[in-house]
Amino acid sequence: MSKTILINGTIMTMDQMNQVYKNGAVAFENGKLTYVGEIPTDLEKYDEVIDVNGDYVLPGLVNTHGHASMSLLRGYADDLPLQQWLEEKMWPIEAQYTKDHAKWGTYLSLIEMLRTGTTTFVDMYDNMDEVAKAVEASGARARLCRGMIGFGSEELRQSKLEEASAFAKNWNNQANGRITTMMSPHSPYTCTPDFIEQIVGKASELQVPMHIHMSETLAEVAQNEKEYGERPVKHLEKLGVFSQPTLVAHAVHVEDWEMDILAEYDVKVSNNIISNLKLASGVAPVPEMLNKGITVSLGTDSSASNNNLDFFEEIKQAALLFKGVRNDATLIPAEKALQMATIHGAEAIWLDNQIGSLEVGKEADFIVIDTKQAFYQPVHNPISHLVYSGSGRDVKDVYVQGKQVVKNSTCVTIDEEKVFYEVNRLVQQFQ
Repeated sequence: MSKTILINGTIMTMDQMNQVYKNGAVAFENGKLTYVGEIPTDLEKYDEVIDVNGDYVLPGLVNTHGHASMSLLRGYADDLPLQQWLEEKMWPIEAQYTKDHAKWGTYLSLIEMLRTGTTTFVDMYDNMDEVAKAVEASGARARLCRGMIGFGSEELRQSKLEEASAFAKNWNNQANGRITTMMSPHSPYTCTPDFIEQIVGKASELQVPMHIHMSETLAEVAQNEKEYGERPVKHLEKLGVFSQPTLVAHAVHVEDWEMDILAEYDVKVSNNIISNLKLASGVAPVPEMLNKGITVSLGTDSSASNNNLDFFEEIKQAALLFKGVRNDATLIPAEKALQMATIHGAEAIWLDNQIGSLEVGKEADFIVIDTKQAFYQPVHNPISHLVYSGSGRDVKDVYVQGKQVVKNSTCVTIDEEKVFYEVNRLVQQFQ
């Protein structure tokens, strides 16, 4: 493999030191980073020298919760509360999904994510073999799980459990390690306690983490208390969920003592700010979680509830929202918001030894931002500019394991025109 180096970039490492090299370089070989720092003097040893001419270079973004193939439902049902949106709009039309819907919906999301700088994402849905095949072909990185809603017969539940277990086993560490897996009960309100315990057992057997929606709405919490006599955090603790490494999505309505339990078990949280705002689910107590040492990452949720996958919007909201609702401008500084989308995202899915920061030995997953635009001037604070001024549309080039998957803002691994044609053809079939 050739030795490649990018020079004359503003390098944001997002490592423990969180260094910014304003005239720096990043080098990689065999899919791994081999150099990060000031421009070295031995450029002649590299087979390819790429001058990025002042553009920003930073780790690929990590989206820790979503449902990629729901991109087909973008704009289908807006401005509704969560339960009505799910039960009256989403679930009936999702019942019409085929493998083709999953395939092309995932490709549509992959185009959007890669072109806006997300190199790694978490996906919970069904028809996951199709999702995994699309991820493999695209060159992206993902942690995938077959989400299980426990409604219906016992036979149906066991069928889902068998399918989810086979997927988690067969796809873990595939695609040159870019695909890893989890086990995923949809939520405490859609899965019976015994079904959740069975899923925990399978996760333990397969040695994979757990992923679950939790405490997204007040109604969900109230229902859990009515049916099981416990709020969701204590309920899931009793069922043994947190005995496995666990990533929970949302955690909007959690009390102080519940956060203590999450911290005790090192449960990771995916904060889906924009989706939670749009569905009027609420605002998670992220500053308190951070103060308790909980790893908080960011997720988009699906583009049916967001309605896009531009992760820079999540980053900016993370830096702004809590300032406004708490009347405290010091909450979630720009640097912390960017960490939530990079190194904390990697920590939330147990991949921080591989991705999330630009460090020698880690995977060469990084993005290049076009800064030849008015809103990146003057050159004061690159991290501030990126968080408060930038957007995913500024992403120019994207690399995963040292392979370029986006070049000059175009996916090179996916036929974008074909994907657009297929998704528009498929949605015409919905009843």
